[in-house]
Amino acid sequence: MALIALVIIVGLFGLLGLLLETLAARMPANEESLVVEIEKLLPQTQCAQCGFPGCRPYAEAIAHHEADINQCPPGGDSLILALADLLGREPLAADETRGHQKDPAVAVIDEPRCIGCALCLKACPVDAILGASRFMHTVIADECTGCELCIPSCPVDCIEMVARPEVRRFAQ
Repeated sequence: MALIALVIIVGLFGLLGLLLETLAARMPANEESLVVEIEKLLPQTQCAQCGFPGCRPYAEAIAHHEADINQCPPGGDSLILALADLLGREPLAADETRGHQKDPAVAVIDEPRCIGCALCLKACPVDAILGASRFMHTVIADECTGCELCIPSCPVDCIEMVARPEVRRFAQ
């Protein structure tokens, strides 16, 4: 008798599990997964040109309808179209007040001119600059997103942006 009751209970739990799985598949994605999907589309430059301190906060604002899908200059028109498709919204013209899409670039430090002030270290949102206070700094090109936030922080103007395929060192 106990065995029959156990089989019935297991069967009921199995049916309940299938029902819940079917319902979950039909439900829209939860808010967190939507934020993750939006964030995956963003260029991850962390440049703040969108008006938010990074790509994740911008993705959250888009998901909550607190920001338009056209505020990311690095992403350009292709990002706007991808976001519109994902969210079922109409594509918008790029918000040119936030800047223009540029070719991929990377920061390069003229190392002999670097005074080691370390201001660029604090300005870099992705920790792509290597160095210490009072020592020369350099950029880890593979980590640099090209956000340009380090440029205004440099008091001796020894940082410049170069096209990503043409990463080079300054002449010694």
